[in-house]
Amino acid sequence: MADPQSNAPLRADAGAPTSGVIHVRTRLTADFTVISNALAQRRGSAVTVGVAAYISSLPDGSSVTITALCEHFSEGEILISRALRELEAAGHLERRHERTPTGQVRTRTYFYDVPGGDPGPDGPPEPSKPRRPRKQHAAAAAAPPASGAVQATAQPPVPAEAETPVLLAEADPRAVAVLAALRRVDPRLVLSPREAARLAPAVTRWLAAGLLPTQITDHLTARLPDRFLTRPAGILAYRLKETPLSVPVMARSAEPLVRPAVVPLRNCDGCDRGFRTTEPGRCRDCRARDPFRAVG
Repeated sequence: MADPQSNAPLRADAGAPTSGVIHVRTRLTADFTVISNALAQRRGSAVTVGVAAYISSLPDGSSVTITALCEHFSEGEILISRALRELEAAGHLERRHERTPTGQVRTRTYFYDVPGGDPGPDGPPEPSKPRRPRKQHAAAAAAPPASGAVQATAQPPVPAEAETPVLLAEADPRAVAVLAALRRVDPRLVLSPREAARLAPAVTRWLAAGLLPTQITDHLTARLPDRFLTRPAGILAYRLKETPLSVPVMARSAEPLVRPAVVPLRNCDGCDRGFRTTEPGRCRDCRARDPFRAVG
């Protein structure tokens, strides 16, 4: 007798799902990118997730402009720009306008794995402050005092807040009044006493060049950006950097002006009509009516 055969399906493994995707994991040790599930599983456009994954895989310094992304993806500028706007609105992408030491403005793009993160070491390096004076003070403290030398007590540094009233008091009152009135035109142009004292000399030069306070106010408040990326004092200092030309003074001639002599007004001897002549006599009409008298 043959062995019995069962037509029932074999029981699936307890750990494997019966439907859906099954991942075949491979441990990667190079050429891989870590992306958060919140970004990879983001609801919405697949182009946005693809652009985010592509930007995450690029090394620092790579170009992520719309033109550069369109060269990589088959989508057009409209979809790529829309994806960048969605990433920027979600907090994954940030574009900053920064000024270089040479005065040029450049756009630096930051991509955050988690929205609201800190650029940290990948951000722009801060200029290191020189520490040579600290080393000199440390060496002086370690060295033993010379014989017969009197050690002077180090005076505490004067706080910056104590110097501000002095600097503001020495500034031109007219320039300070112009700077203080800028907030009436744009409420964002609020300056501290230190900033007003630093900008006052430039405003004084503009006033000395012959400009009115209203003209300086119009120059400082015209076409301001919608969003300030720096303190208002930095924008005002940049606009006041160049001193305008002074109004030229009209040179007076040394020779007096010679005015033409005015012919006196006299009455005609014939019709008593007034006319201008150097000598008494008759007017032109009277001389025309009496040709013989005029000839004689």
